Amino acid sequence: MLVHLLVPEKKLYSGPATFVSLRTGNGDIAFLANHAPFIGNLETCVVKIEREDSPNIVAAVHGGFVKVSNSEVYVLASVAELADDIDIDRARDALQRTTDAISAVDDPATQRAMKSAQIRIDVASLALGTGV
Repeated sequence: MLVHLLVPEKKLYSGPATFVSLRTGNGDIAFLANHAPFIGNLETCVVKIEREDSPNIVAAVHGGFVKVSNSEVYVLASVAELADDIDIDRARDALQRTTDAISAVDDPATQRAMKSAQIRIDVASLALGTGV
């Protein structure tokens, strides 16, 4: 199947894959070749694109949509970062700042910021081989 990981500014990945996993508003989902047509909203999550003869693609995605039809998966993200582009130290600092702020203010925007920071750390850790 073909997978396209796109953000408004550019294409992060477009090519063959054997498996894609991500999280929609209805929960975790995985796609294989010939998956039934699907459209869903993306949660802030780790997107994993497994490829047969190449290293897997792992990205932190912060909202958007996914569309599947005719053995093509389109991940249309509002914001996304490939694992190799994430500075894990900056991500850890952002998580710590957000965690500190949550103790002072428990609002949805702060909780989203904390989730985004944690997803970035998870993706960067996968790229470094330290796992999630």
